[in-house]
Amino acid sequence: MPKAKGKSRRHKYSYNLNRKRLYRSARRRAAPRIACSHIRHAWDPHKSVAQNLAEMGLAEDPNKAVPIPKKLLGMEVESDGQQPGKKIVRKPYVVNEMELDASLPEKKSNTLSRDLIDYVRYMIQNHGENYKEMARDEKNYYQDTPKQIKRKINVYKNFYPEEYKNFIASLKPEKMEVQ
Repeated sequence: MPKAKGKSRRHKYSYNLNRKRLYRSARRRAAPRIACSHIRHAWDPHKSVAQNLAEMGLAEDPNKAVPIPKKLLGMEVESDGQQPGKKIVRKPYVVNEMELDASLPEKKSNTLSRDLIDYVRYMIQNHGENYKEMARDEKNYYQDTPKQIKRKINVYKNFYPEEYKNFIASLKPEKMEVQ
């Protein structure tokens, strides 16, 4: 395949281009990445980070927000009796929404694939607790060792304990009929 035109020619370095200024201006324009959706919606791009956080009632610097008392450090310093000026919180709903989200119980996102569940149920149904026999089974496509199969079964037990108990209970009548 032929080369693209112009790629083989040597590029000249431009001495007149100020790369530092270009880099700095690009950095200055970039908005901060905000993970929390409540903060993202209340964010004003025309204000600084400190101003935005102060309006929401959040601290920019945790060391200044919750200072360590001088008495704990072993130094006793007399205070002037003046407290630093309280800032006005114009967007208190941001903190309230964040507290509400934090108080909700965490969702369990642990699930197993349908294939793995079917594989584990097949192995238990046909071989019971004999892991060596399971390793030799023709459905063991990934050639799992007995320990790997045991680990997969234990994961299934931990993720779906009720389903596992019902499955084992449904197997016991079948085994009694065979004997």
